This record gives sequence, C-alpha cells and structure tokens, in this order.
Amino acid sequence: MPTTAVLCDPPHEGLVLTELAATTPLSKAETADLYAAMYADTLRAVEASASELLVNYRSDEDLPGEPDGEDADDAESAVRNLADVALDDPGAARYEVQIGSTFAARMGNTVSHLLDTEDAGSVAVIEPTVPFLTRSALDGMAMKLRRSDVVLGPASAGRVHYAGFASPIDFEDADAPPAIETLTDRAHDAGHEVDFGPMAPLIETREDMIGALSLIRARRRAGREVPARTAACLDDLGLEVVENEGDLALSKPDTDSD
Repeated sequence: MPTTAVLCDPPHEGLVLTELAATTPLSKAETADLYAAMYADTLRAVEASASELLVNYRSDEDLPGEPDGEDADDAESAVRNLADVALDDPGAARYEVQIGSTFAARMGNTVSHLLDTEDAGSVAVIEPTVPFLTRSALDGMAMKLRRSDVVLGPASAGRVHYAGFASPIDFEDADAPPAIETLTDRAHDAGHEVDFGPMAPLIETREDMIGALSLIRARRRAGREVPARTAACLDDLGLEVVENEGDLALSKPDTDSD
C-alpha cells in the first residue's frame, strides 16, 4: 500500500498562511481557520484513497516563535483533534513528528525513512493547502508510481501539490523554485523516470485565493463537487472575488483590499 504523508503545521494563529493574512482582507485568526478547513479536506481525500495516511507534523519545539492566542493547543493535540473530527476512521491515521530544519529536509527525511526503514512501496508528500485534491487523483498518481520512480503533481507558478517517490533522490534544497523543475532535475540526476499527475490548485497566495474562490463558485453553479470544509469556511468568512478597474480583487464585509 502506498503511503501519503501530509506535512503540516498545527493551525495556530500567526503561524500558518501568513502571506494570505498579509495580502488579503483575512486576519491571522481567519487564515488559521482556513488552514484547518483545508487540512480536514485534504485528510478526507487521503482517507478515501488507497493510500495509508501519515500525518507528519512539526513539534512545538520546531515551530517559528510562539503561536498567538491564549488557548493555542500543543502541536500534536491540534492536528489530532482536527483529524478526529474530519476522518471517518481516525484510528487508521498515523502521526509522526517531522525531522529537519527546512521543508526540503523534512520531506527528504520522511520519504527516505519510509522507503528505506519501513519498506514502503512508494511515498507521496502533500501539504494541507491542496483542498481540491481528490481520491481519484491520488489513486491515479499512486498507479503511476508503479511505473515511474517519481511522480509530480503540478500547480501554478512552478510549484507542486504532490511529490511521489518510489525511489529516493537528493532532497537538499529540492523544493527550490520552480519546484517542479528542481525535483525533475534531481530525479533525472538519480537516473529515475519522472511522470506527472493532473494540475491542482494550491491556496497559499492572494492570486491562489482569487482562483480558488472563482473555481468554487463555478463548480457550485455547475453542480460539481467542491472541497466541503474549505468552501464552508470561505462562506463563513464572507470573502468574495470582485472586479476592480479591470482587475480581480478580494473583498469581505466592511473590508476593502486591492
């Protein structure tokens, strides 16, 4: 069975989606709520797939600074409590602390450990910022990993929403932008075949948010499925895409933003 590792931070206010808080009408508390909703949708997609779910979280000691808010849970409790609510079978999920000083190092340590120590057939790494990821897409990319050593899921701006490995690569700075080129180069350097999955939106930047809101609105009008918790959270936040002098902008009640 393939393993899909969700590399995540606890959704503490001031620690997640900081670029969104700085460039959109959303507050730090609101972006933390959004991150939690996307985390839940992502976990549900992995649970529905044929992959084993591994929640790979950063420990309190490794988090950058102290989370805002007096009632912030410790990292493990925060990710477990949200998963318990989101998953049909919370007991089937595994939890491990991330090891490494950078995202690339944490990704590499997770993949190498599972491939080399636990004899996993393949390991995929995703983050909670890909709520549109579906069971069928995950299973399709896992099938590709039976034929190719590395499978990448492209996202906008040269990013990846999925990085799957049946064999390891040199992971040092492997997420350097554009990540899809860097990871492909590293795979070729290791003599590996590379394949690609479908495009999927990430929600990390202002531009991502404009695209995601528009996609949710369009899919609803067409009667198509949307990431339920993410869409509900955005509804509650009241965030909207509006036209502003020929460009698209984000707005919410009593807040103006270019």
